[in-house]
Amino acid sequence: MQDDRIKKWRMILGKPSDPENAVNLQGGEGDMNEGMDDVLDALYDSDRQGGLGKSTPNINRWLGDIRKYFPTPVVQVMQKDALDNLGLDQMLLEPELLESVEPDVGLVGTLLSLNKVMPLQTKETAHMVVKKVVDALEKKLANPMRQAIEGTINRSVRNRRPKLNEIDWHKTIRRNLKHYQPEFKTVIPETLIGFGRKNGQITKEIILLVDQSGSMASSVVYASVFGAVMASLRSVKTQMVVFDTAVVDLTKELKDPVELLFGTQLGGGTDINLALQYAEGLITRPADTILVLISDLYEGGNVSEMLRRSKAIKESGTQIIALLALSDEGAPMFDKDIANRYGAMDIPTFACTPEQFPDLMAAAIKQEDLNNWMARNGIVGK
Repeated sequence: MQDDRIKKWRMILGKPSDPENAVNLQGGEGDMNEGMDDVLDALYDSDRQGGLGKSTPNINRWLGDIRKYFPTPVVQVMQKDALDNLGLDQMLLEPELLESVEPDVGLVGTLLSLNKVMPLQTKETAHMVVKKVVDALEKKLANPMRQAIEGTINRSVRNRRPKLNEIDWHKTIRRNLKHYQPEFKTVIPETLIGFGRKNGQITKEIILLVDQSGSMASSVVYASVFGAVMASLRSVKTQMVVFDTAVVDLTKELKDPVELLFGTQLGGGTDINLALQYAEGLITRPADTILVLISDLYEGGNVSEMLRRSKAIKESGTQIIALLALSDEGAPMFDKDIANRYGAMDIPTFACTPEQFPDLMAAAIKQEDLNNWMARNGIVGK
């Protein structure tokens, strides 16, 4: 046991910590420990060891080795570190290397950022990788999203708390005949029955307004998957708009989230005010509209106009939710000043995980106080 701990620390600290090779990494597991040590050195001691090298064989061998020695979650972390620390983005432009990479959401974000410089022969492989990740996310997230929204809509259809002009008086009287008061010759309606909504009638309109700057890559991926799922529901109308310094409406692509993702262009500047201006033009029923702005709030355009427009949209009756991130990675760097100003306008501003998002949308559809929802989910607003 003591030897095992020493070997683990030796691999964590790397070869420079043991210049005399006092720790024997071989043993009961054969060359496993030594192999793990080599692939860790190639990545994390690359400035001393020459790294992974520039040649395809070296990188390909390393990708194969980490898959052999480490479990998938660790492989994904090491791949990300290789891309970030060693500048190996170019390796993803070679189909044979891309086939060796373990797909995950972070990798999809990297591929999308390289989309414009990707050779044609690589794009087909990139589509396969992105599709594999999207299919896995849909399998995991689609049912919770559908159940959350449709369950909420179905409960509202029963309309047990109708407004005066929504009361079905015939059903209400029949339901309350037992409360007939002979002395007054009238029925006391303890239970009101509303007309309810017809099947297929749109009850809410949802606009996903997604910042496609580089730091929001994972959020773009998750928003595309959720957008596609919501677009398949007849009871809500879903629109998806992405923006940087320009605005692109990708609503027509929601039927195919993979193509939608390749329609994005990660990176570049940010003009939230311009995006909000476009979203304003999409709002026809403010009281029945939920606008989800997914952005780190770093505005490159007109800040005062952005804040004025946000306030006007909210005052029109539209629900606005500002998500600083829609990912498992927590809130990235974000503009704290604008987040605080949004908070002062009573615009909920926070980061949300993909697992929490379906319940968030259900709460918004019910017009629940989202501060209460955040408190239940242990989320602190910004």
